[in-house]
Amino acid sequence: MDLNFTGTDVCAVNGTRSAPEAKYDLVVIGAGPSGITAAIEGAASGASVLLVDENPVSGALMGNDTPLYFGGRMTAATQNKDRMLEAIFMSMPDLEKAMEAGVELLLGTTAWGVYRNGPGVQSLPEQVVGLADAERSWLVGFDRIVLATGARDLAIAFPGWNQPGVMGAAALQMLLSRYGAFSGRRIVVLGTHDLALETALLALEHGLDVAGLVEVRDAPQGDAALLEKIKSAGIATYYGQSIAASKGGLDGIESITLTDGTHIACDTLCVAIGLVPSIELVDAMHGPRTLNAARGGYIPAGEPNVTTVGLCAGLPDTGFDHVAYRMDWVRAALRVNAPDTIICQCEEVTLADLIGIQPPNYLPRPAALQARSLDTLLDDGPANPDQIKRLTRSGMGVCQGRRCRDQVAMMLAIESDKPFGTISLATHRAPVRPLPLKILAEWDEPAAMDAAWDVWFGIPTQWVPVEDIGTEYQDAHREMLYTGMYT
Repeated sequence: MDLNFTGTDVCAVNGTRSAPEAKYDLVVIGAGPSGITAAIEGAASGASVLLVDENPVSGALMGNDTPLYFGGRMTAATQNKDRMLEAIFMSMPDLEKAMEAGVELLLGTTAWGVYRNGPGVQSLPEQVVGLADAERSWLVGFDRIVLATGARDLAIAFPGWNQPGVMGAAALQMLLSRYGAFSGRRIVVLGTHDLALETALLALEHGLDVAGLVEVRDAPQGDAALLEKIKSAGIATYYGQSIAASKGGLDGIESITLTDGTHIACDTLCVAIGLVPSIELVDAMHGPRTLNAARGGYIPAGEPNVTTVGLCAGLPDTGFDHVAYRMDWVRAALRVNAPDTIICQCEEVTLADLIGIQPPNYLPRPAALQARSLDTLLDDGPANPDQIKRLTRSGMGVCQGRRCRDQVAMMLAIESDKPFGTISLATHRAPVRPLPLKILAEWDEPAAMDAAWDVWFGIPTQWVPVEDIGTEYQDAHREMLYTGMYT
């Protein structure tokens, strides 16, 4: 019998998805200055606006260096959610202006994915953003979305970088300025571009001892006025240097040794060699991205109904080549890093594992895998970053690649003797924040979807024809035959 499907399969996903819990004309992700401005402007135009920000993030997420590179230097104050909320409103008074303008505000809420009908998703009732707080996950519909997700710290591997006290500049600024919850006392800052200079001066303002700045190049890289302030403060700067070794104790890092043998005592090493635009949501929705060295690396390349603002759209273009500067730091690190230097902290992938395209030590390595390397992969064509991620597990841990994704791309480019960008970043997938399954799971799914689970995922019956599974499916099948939906 010739079966032509003129109707909808009773077990198709079409029409079975939950409707969004709410719908807004405009959803803004990120309540920094750019996001607040976009939300207020949207409300002023008469649009219904939802403003979402993941801060204050939980102490557990901070411990996993999400969303920033906190490096274990938070005080116990970050465990007090009420205190953290109060600190946010005290340090960001424009939040109240947004609420007065009619903007609905959700703090402590993660935007973990944006979905629109397209390749792989053809059954949504409308475009939606996935949200989650500490208790649950839900979907919100939107006509337009603004991403104001800011920028995150670029991490770099060196001997001992996987111990507490090694952190990023954006995280340090947040702990000092927003939360008043930084536990360190004596810091060393990596870099002399504007980010590093501003970070060192901020640390001084908060009464910290800045033991020095370390610069891989032979000359300062930042604004002359900022450099003069550093000199006036008597902060030592070490040029043409990188980290050759570090010493740690029970509380983390205690001192570092530079490549010329200089020892510097410190309890915190702040990596301030660059910020990376946070494009995870753009990437996860399969939005285009482009490499712009003057604006911090990969930035969004434009997408219908999606606007990116602030640092998410790219760093200010001052003519500085951020990519070349970071590559200098990675090259210097590769000259001193031993083969057993950890590159991916979550999965404990070493430099040797990465270059050898090997799984971490906790997984078996049969002979066929041991014969593989980056060179053998390159013999087959250009290296695929997602393939390397799956083979080595670098970037697959709980921090979701925030500490290693960018430097892995740079290391692979250097080892392949190719320009950065030839081997792209590994892709991001939703959820772009680590979420417990009990929160991510949709418990209130419609009955039509619940009824088809046995067909989609039932292990005992997944190969059984629909009409043989149960009477409800037999009845539906007969009805479709009788009504002519099958001809």
